[in-house]
Amino acid sequence: MVSHLANPVSIQRDLQSDRLHLQHFASPQAEDCSGQDVLEGLTRHPIKTIPAQYFYDDRGSQLFEQICTLPEYYPTRTEISILASSSAAIAQAIGPCEVVELGSGNSSKIRHLLNAQQTLNFPLRYLPLDVSGSILKDSALGLLADYPSLTIAGVVATYELGLAHLPPLQLPKRIICFFGSTLGNLTPDQCDRFFKLIHRSLKPGEYFLLGVDLQKSTPILEAAYNDSQGITAAFNLNMLQHLNWRFQGNFCLENFSHRAIYNPQAQQIEMYLDSRTDQRATLSALGLEIELAQGEAILTEISRKFDLASLRQDLTAAGLPPQQIWQDPQGWFALILCQARSLTRRG
Repeated sequence: MVSHLANPVSIQRDLQSDRLHLQHFASPQAEDCSGQDVLEGLTRHPIKTIPAQYFYDDRGSQLFEQICTLPEYYPTRTEISILASSSAAIAQAIGPCEVVELGSGNSSKIRHLLNAQQTLNFPLRYLPLDVSGSILKDSALGLLADYPSLTIAGVVATYELGLAHLPPLQLPKRIICFFGSTLGNLTPDQCDRFFKLIHRSLKPGEYFLLGVDLQKSTPILEAAYNDSQGITAAFNLNMLQHLNWRFQGNFCLENFSHRAIYNPQAQQIEMYLDSRTDQRATLSALGLEIELAQGEAILTEISRKFDLASLRQDLTAAGLPPQQIWQDPQGWFALILCQARSLTRRG
């Protein structure tokens, strides 16, 4: 998710050795507890919202890792299959390159690219960015055990903050990887701003590797966000628990139910928390009390599904023209390799 830019109020060096260096940066959630984004969302009309960044406390990150293994949730396994078949070509195309990964999670996907780089005897340097320090630390230790020549400089932060404070470049260039079709969680305007952020973070000639979920039938899409085991429901409801903890709230999770539908007009999945009853809830730290009618919905996430031709145009306009695109045989998902170029200034 892309959240608002924050100032690095504090930096903590958590682990440091010859091969591993982890930094914690203050994030909006951790240090700026104003909760203005929550206030704005929960007082919005006609539909209340909660910013999707509040999915990702440690519990939320763990639940999302479980979602990625569900049989109904095709994006992860489909993207992994594309990575497995294309990583050799990607490594050849980019050459020796530092690998930055946004929202790195358990770092399972990046192993395909690291394996390809290792086969080519390229130096291995990995810069994972994630808001969950515990997951980042555990995954980094696992990678170091499996790749003896790998060095890791991890950053616990939001995307903007982490990209602004990456350590100095040690290899000829960098590639920023953004997997999981997380791009779909952004509105079109947010997407444009995110592409500008990526462009600012790269030098001309450096690379951006983007995974996106493509348009497909409604039953396939809705099943992926309404799994039979209820993991996605737990992930959605955990957002309220996160707000309770962070802002001294009293949301009763049993008073809400999870719902995910596909909106064909907007070409996006929409995820909601529906109120089961007339109720009131408070977030004492924010001085906020809200009333919810039975059946009233809070929008917690969108997940846009992309058209490749339109996305190619948007990336090119942002100075990130696609160089190569890989897809699965069904055309459900795409992996797009872009190369940054200078934007022509118009007088």
